[in-house]
Amino acid sequence: MIIKILGAGCDKCDKSYDNAVKAAADLGIEVKIEKVEDLITMMKYGIITTPGIVVDEKVVMVGRVPKVEEFKSMIRA
Repeated sequence: MIIKILGAGCDKCDKSYDNAVKAAADLGIEVKIEKVEDLITMMKYGIITTPGIVVDEKVVMVGRVPKVEEFKSMIRA
């Protein structure tokens, strides 16, 4: 599983990344978590409002910080 956090390095993007890392650690599941700050890549996903959350190449959330429990649900799915 690959989770991408799309955003230009704002506080919301950093918090989303931290929450994703915590969720994977809490579950004990190996997940690749990437920060993507490249605007062209964000545009390819159609992300205008950050953060954008992409799980296995599917945009699952835009414009808000997912809580740790929300990331856990994404990882389990």
